[in-house]
Amino acid sequence: MNELGQKILKAAKATRAGRQPEPAPPTQQQPRRAEMRVRPTAPILPPSNIQGNALMVVIAIMAFLACLTFGAVTMVRATAAGWQSQISREITIQIKPEEGLDMDAALKKARELALTFVGTREGTIMDEDATARLLEPWLGTGLNLDELPVPRLVIITIDEQNPPDFAAMRDLLKTEVPQAFLDDHRTWVDRLVSMAQTTVLIGTGVLILVFTAMILTVVFATRGALSGNRHIVEVLHFVGAESSFVAGEFQKHFLKISIKGSAAGGVLAAALFAAANMWQANSLATPESDQATALFGSFTIGITGYLGIFATMIVIALLTTLTARFTVMRTIDEIDLIRSDPARSDGAPSS
Repeated sequence: MNELGQKILKAAKATRAGRQPEPAPPTQQQPRRAEMRVRPTAPILPPSNIQGNALMVVIAIMAFLACLTFGAVTMVRATAAGWQSQISREITIQIKPEEGLDMDAALKKARELALTFVGTREGTIMDEDATARLLEPWLGTGLNLDELPVPRLVIITIDEQNPPDFAAMRDLLKTEVPQAFLDDHRTWVDRLVSMAQTTVLIGTGVLILVFTAMILTVVFATRGALSGNRHIVEVLHFVGAESSFVAGEFQKHFLKISIKGSAAGGVLAAALFAAANMWQANSLATPESDQATALFGSFTIGITGYLGIFATMIVIALLTTLTARFTVMRTIDEIDLIRSDPARSDGAPSS
């Protein structure tokens, strides 16, 4: 009898005698039982796929266009406000030359009359050299103003908060100096205000179009993800998963995509404005910089513009997330409606 049979026989005799069998000495170390670990649940949607990458690129493009539009509107409004402040800070008195008119005396009299009004600060008579410099871009250098009927100017600085009575000043100048004409620049100020308002309206319209296109893109992307994983959603919902849980999974997926896409587009737009501002600062007094400044003004958007770009990025991420959640909830409601209608679930048309 081998060793194993002797051990079994010895244990049986001990049991008949009413004694507990002696534990057999361990011949080898027993292997430990493996600890049970909870397997992490896999997400409903894969972390990255071709559709998700394409959607991220689309959101990045939309964010770039939205941030670029917001920055451009901010830049134009700041430039228009600067021009408006400069124009509304001064008024101009033009005196047309006539035969027998003492131009110097007329200029001094017009300045003294204007300074008698409350709201005026100081007056400056533009001499012949300054007037010639104003005409150089059109008539060239070496002008003889005595041979040309060029009006002379008196620039009056006014208080923007408490401007003078322009109508009364215009009437007094017309009586005392008939050759004088008062230009309070109201027409230019009104045009600048209209331009700024039009720019804001156009920018707002562009932002609305960009956000609308982005929302529609997210809706189609969400429905595409649902159609590819509809069986999983139906099984989860059938076994008791609430609509908020399923919508939350899709919401997390699209939130990650929207944050990455909006961050890429917003940072690219901010970098573009910073690069343009740096180029303009490093190329002062050059023809290219002068032309760009004349057309677009300063490329500086300031801290307000950069904060607006960051806020636009947040809005895009929130719109994407809420759109995905709303689309998923609506799709699950459609699944519940089809399940509750036997005729529709069997493929027959419902009455």
